[in-house]
Amino acid sequence: MAVALAPATTEEIMSVALSRQFRAREHAFIGLGTGDRAFIYAVGIPTVAAQLAADRGVDFCLQYGTLLDPSITGIPDSLGDPDLLDWECAARLPVERCLDVFRRGLMTCSFISGAQIDKFGNLNSVRIGREGPPKVRLTGPIAQADHAVFAQRTFVIMPHERRVFVDRVDFISAPGHGDGPGWRERQGLPGGGPDKVITDKAVLGFDAVSRRMTLDSVHPGVTVDEVVAATGFELLIPAGVGETPSPSAAELAAIRGRIDPTGKLLQARIK
Repeated sequence: MAVALAPATTEEIMSVALSRQFRAREHAFIGLGTGDRAFIYAVGIPTVAAQLAADRGVDFCLQYGTLLDPSITGIPDSLGDPDLLDWECAARLPVERCLDVFRRGLMTCSFISGAQIDKFGNLNSVRIGREGPPKVRLTGPIAQADHAVFAQRTFVIMPHERRVFVDRVDFISAPGHGDGPGWRERQGLPGGGPDKVITDKAVLGFDAVSRRMTLDSVHPGVTVDEVVAATGFELLIPAGVGETPSPSAAELAAIRGRIDPTGKLLQARIK
């Protein structure tokens, strides 16, 4: 008799939702880092999503910093430099060349997060407070500008809270659609900007004309009103917003049995 699977977790729903956004012949950049929820959003969910897409036949090349196509089933217990040197992968790039694929326009998609996002998809990971000394000094953008400026499509993964989804970010560390239509073109930014925002409540996109954030779907068990209440600006809400499709039994089995059996990725059980 088949054993019934436990219901999908929020992180599994987010991973599957992200995996369904990918197209043929993707080259994606995933940053390396540690830190509980930040790791899950920036590394864990994109990694699981990419593996699920590859299971469906998407031709996927993953780049983790200087590593090309590392073995996900062989992900080390720690992401310190010695462990990265031992991590099995297809190839290693010199550090000074690892972001060159962005500037050449070859990165089809990338994944970023932050402390704030606004209605045009601009991100802040630098400071809380616009004027004077910051109320909170954040971790900083690291390579966010390369992602946001050069990638053909950027996916933002973050918690859905009113303090995170603000009308105007306190500092732009990763440009989205600026102040509306035509802004990226006026600034000479070659990449496509943010494509989707995947949160713990919903999947969101951007209107093709106004470039404002729109509600695509709400996750199982979440209502549109709950998403609106957790958003600090007016969302564009099309008629008939549906529910994010639940992970299939096959997708859950793949995540739990092969891709992330010990929870290193979706539970941040990594040093």
